[in-house]
Amino acid sequence: MDLNYSAQDEAFRAEVRAFVDAELPPELQRKVRSHLRLSKDDFVRWHRIVAKQGWAAPAWPVEFGGPGWNATQRHIWEEECARAGTPPILPFGINMVAPVIMAFGDDAQKAHYLPRILNCDDWWCQGYSEPGAGSDLASLKTTAERQGDHYIVNGQKTWTTLGQYADMIFCLVRTDTSVRKQEGISFLLIDMKTPGITVRPIIMLDEEHEVNEVFFDNVKVPVANLIGKENKGWTYAKYLLGHERTGIAAVGRSKRELDFLKKLALREQKNGKPLLHDPMFAAKVAHLEIELMALEVTVLRTIAQEHQGPGPQASVLKVKGTEIQQLLTELMVEALGPNALPFDPAFLEGAAEHAAGGDDEGAPLAAYYFNYRKTSIYGGSNEIQKNIITAMILGL
Repeated sequence: MDLNYSAQDEAFRAEVRAFVDAELPPELQRKVRSHLRLSKDDFVRWHRIVAKQGWAAPAWPVEFGGPGWNATQRHIWEEECARAGTPPILPFGINMVAPVIMAFGDDAQKAHYLPRILNCDDWWCQGYSEPGAGSDLASLKTTAERQGDHYIVNGQKTWTTLGQYADMIFCLVRTDTSVRKQEGISFLLIDMKTPGITVRPIIMLDEEHEVNEVFFDNVKVPVANLIGKENKGWTYAKYLLGHERTGIAAVGRSKRELDFLKKLALREQKNGKPLLHDPMFAAKVAHLEIELMALEVTVLRTIAQEHQGPGPQASVLKVKGTEIQQLLTELMVEALGPNALPFDPAFLEGAAEHAAGGDDEGAPLAAYYFNYRKTSIYGGSNEIQKNIITAMILGL
């Protein structure tokens, strides 16, 4: 793989940068760069701006509405969006359920769901984790019993990100209890407006409503909403998780946050000198930057080989990407020390123009730090990813 950008790549970067700089609403950019909370309207607004340009699904084939970009172009797109501070295109529809529909869905499912995902007409959430089935996902107990042309779904999902906004949820459900646990799982698409679904908020330590519990009480789901074959859902789930784990690496965002960390460290003083000039702190930042550079090369190599299907690389990216994200937030808090402690929910929600303590850059950092403790857990905990890497590479 050639790590140098060609003239065509640089021309593409210029095109992307011109589009983002012209179309990104300043108020959305400010929220992202200032680590403020984004609303549903913020996410949808940016998604539809990009969809109008035809760039909302960088990895989709042209036949389904994708732009036909190669791996390098997709990386440049993500890097430029992160540089500018765009809201993310949420992965649940575009990067998670859509590839499963493309690979395993029937023609009717592709024709109905994919255009709606592309334009953000449907907001999707993920129904995987349960109170007793997190890292051991195959132990899930939510059941789907077939009755004629419908399934009757009963059970509970938890940690459902942004499920309070969702129109649709893709769910793993147990359709056979008489076989090995991985073999009795199916993959269902469920309309969140169906009677019997209850969404209950989980308020996090930073007082944000980001995740939820979702309860299913005799929820009637058409058999037509089954993806692929009954009891083959574990295969589709692993396929989806490979796509999720690759995206979790978020190299472009980490590069932007590294620049922000350096900015903080240049403003803070230690013994009359900027903290970034302190050898001990500078060494931590340098180590982090080296790790991030290595991760970027690994991401490019993995994307370039994606035709081979998800492999151990996806787990490697998940582990290293989330470790880097967490270290970034730790060093931000370390750089500010006690100035990172103030907590101002009104400012985080955009209800106040400036933080009450007077430090707009520092006010979100404690909440930012706590929120990023989750990254090493979701998408399959890092401990489980290391087991996967060992099994796939060493055959143990």
